[in-house]
Amino acid sequence: MTSLWQHARRPATRDDESWSVDGNVYYGTGRPVDGKERPLTYDFEAKVRHAYKANGPVFALMMVRQLLFSEARFQFRQMRNGRPGELFGTPALAPLETPWPGGTTGNLLSRWIQNADLEGNGYVTNRNPGRLKLLRPDWVTIVTGSREEPGLPSEAIDSELLGFMYDPPTGSEPWFLLPEQVGHFAPYPDPEFQFRGMSWLTPVVREIVGDTAATRHKLKFFENGATPQVIVSFDASVTADKVKKFATLMNSEHGGVDRAYKTLYLGGGADATVVGKDLQQLDFKATQGAGETRLAAAAGVPSVIVGFSEGLAGSSLNAGNYASSRRRLADATMRPLWREAAGSLAPLIDVPAGAELWYDDRDIAFLREDRKDAAEIQGLQSRTIRQLVDAGYEPASVVAAVEAEDYSLLRHTGLYSVQLQKPGGGTAAPTTNPEVT
Repeated sequence: MTSLWQHARRPATRDDESWSVDGNVYYGTGRPVDGKERPLTYDFEAKVRHAYKANGPVFALMMVRQLLFSEARFQFRQMRNGRPGELFGTPALAPLETPWPGGTTGNLLSRWIQNADLEGNGYVTNRNPGRLKLLRPDWVTIVTGSREEPGLPSEAIDSELLGFMYDPPTGSEPWFLLPEQVGHFAPYPDPEFQFRGMSWLTPVVREIVGDTAATRHKLKFFENGATPQVIVSFDASVTADKVKKFATLMNSEHGGVDRAYKTLYLGGGADATVVGKDLQQLDFKATQGAGETRLAAAAGVPSVIVGFSEGLAGSSLNAGNYASSRRRLADATMRPLWREAAGSLAPLIDVPAGAELWYDDRDIAFLREDRKDAAEIQGLQSRTIRQLVDAGYEPASVVAAVEAEDYSLLRHTGLYSVQLQKPGGGTAAPTTNPEVT
């Protein structure tokens, strides 16, 4: 293990490419080298500072995902012949229910998806028995290679995941964790890296920068008096000193939102010309709204759910459209995330034989309409079960066939009709009234 530990040390140099947009520098992630797939601290911190903490639409989208994701609970689900059965719980779920002193499943899931949204990867370990600990994603290095030849790159056919190195900038030696000690949540795989995920923010970084620039443009518009840009020209006879004095006076009297709409007085030789466009002429709402919609699409959250302007216009707020948007968020975004989370946490939990770790969404208020649909489906299934039992099939086989949607599981009792009489058994004797002769 010592050689593997030394092999997994983070290199001192940073030769990764970077790019700058509007004065903000963003760092990409270098290709795996010598069996190491590692994120960059700068990349993570740039998304935290310039996206999550500085951009309203990004914060709103991540908040919707986080709040809904944290509502789920975990249970075990029975598996019969490859088909899922009922949910049940055991004391083995305790680390998920209380991951750390005072912590809850919701706390764990909130932090986990926050890391995954920002970095593309969420890590949690059970290094301390009975407890879970979240690992800051930019301090984790994924170590790949061959156990016989650790230097193999992750693209080699014999390479495999060897473990994770957790290396906080404390100056101490890093911790090396085996794959079975880490729950790795990477819902969106990075196509350039075999074992690492990609943040949904990565493809829309320029959209985030554009939205931030648009917000700053709006702010500057109001700071400069909520009026279009003005060019003041002077007669050739006006000296430069007088121009400077006039500019200073004009800025002090008319600059800023508090001085908007004041009457502008010009001295001799000065002429004011309005240039540029105001926010209405720029169609500012449509411009910024389109960017918000693209961010929402990348996050998998419909605009009407998060409350963006384009989602609140026209027919988007109709009951049917809102219901379809809610269903899209639940079915195409949240349930795949919950499934991935359950699979990532399973190695850290003692899962009973014949079962799998699964999520329980039955108590989530956002999904109550889904519970109504489930009740209607159960009503149809119960009528089907009744008809098949009345037709003479064994009740246990009927339930199994309906649940599995496989009618080959049906077994007949050999009895027919509601009386379940044997074929050829004769008819019931007619009743006689002793008073009739």
